Amino acid sequence: MAEKLHVVRNQKDTVFRMLFREKKKLLELYNALNDSAYNSPEDLTICTLENAIYMNFKNDISFLLDSEMNLYEHQGSYNPNMPLRDLVYIAKQLEKYTRDETIYSSTLVKIPVPRFVVFYNGTDGQPERQILRLSDAFEKETAEPELELKVLMLNINFGHNKELMDRCRTLREYSQYVDRVRKYAKRMQIEEAVERAVTECTREGILADFLSSQRAEVIAVSIFEYNEEEEMRKIRASEYKNGKEDGIAQGIKQGIEQGIEQGIEQGMVETCKELGVSFEQTVARLKLRLGISEQEAQEKVRHYW
Repeated sequence: MAEKLHVVRNQKDTVFRMLFREKKKLLELYNALNDSAYNSPEDLTICTLENAIYMNFKNDISFLLDSEMNLYEHQGSYNPNMPLRDLVYIAKQLEKYTRDETIYSSTLVKIPVPRFVVFYNGTDGQPERQILRLSDAFEKETAEPELELKVLMLNINFGHNKELMDRCRTLREYSQYVDRVRKYAKRMQIEEAVERAVTECTREGILADFLSSQRAEVIAVSIFEYNEEEEMRKIRASEYKNGKEDGIAQGIKQGIEQGIEQGIEQGMVETCKELGVSFEQTVARLKLRLGISEQEAQEKVRHYW
């Protein structure tokens, strides 16, 4: 396994990935999540595919510790497809992990326990924590899915998951930094907002060493992240507007079609009644004309009789 994170050059970095690329900070985050007390960063093995992009899926951080393979992902916008993405990624990781084993023998091949976590800090309201399930994406609902993958999604915006933040100072200070950038960006240009947030946080001891040692890169990445976040917000707003308009149009169309259908049913029943056709015969005619069950025909005739 590789000892250092493989940096994919054609992927934009994030402040979260930059921050937790360091083993000491990553171990701090793991301990906070799992209520553990590992104290040797060297016990943690960073593992990544030589080409971390597979079918355009990219995992932020993956590492081995105590027979667990942890896949951590940072998301600035809600993505319900994370279980599917992680399924593809973990399959490739396990394929690499077991490359010296044979899975066709009678001996059980042991693998690390997979753990999936998404750290969400987008601006759309999300719960403190939630479980995203692969089975939610199945085209047909099943009571006992034979294939399942669960992803723990944690809201790490400032003010959320206080207990976790208290256990992980780095995560708490990252949350404070992002919150400050967004606050200033509401009343000034993003470049100025980031500069001010970095300067103030450094002075106040918030991610001070990290921000001072990588100031230029952090500023550049933060500006990109914020602009990307704004662009995604516009796209989602446009999708919502178009979806709403399509929904209204579809609703009108369905309403007209439903009204025509009900008018035909009512006209048939009333005509039969005026001509002296019995209730039972009317039910039979409606059943034959509309291709519905006996019970449905009786209900419709009774409604208009």
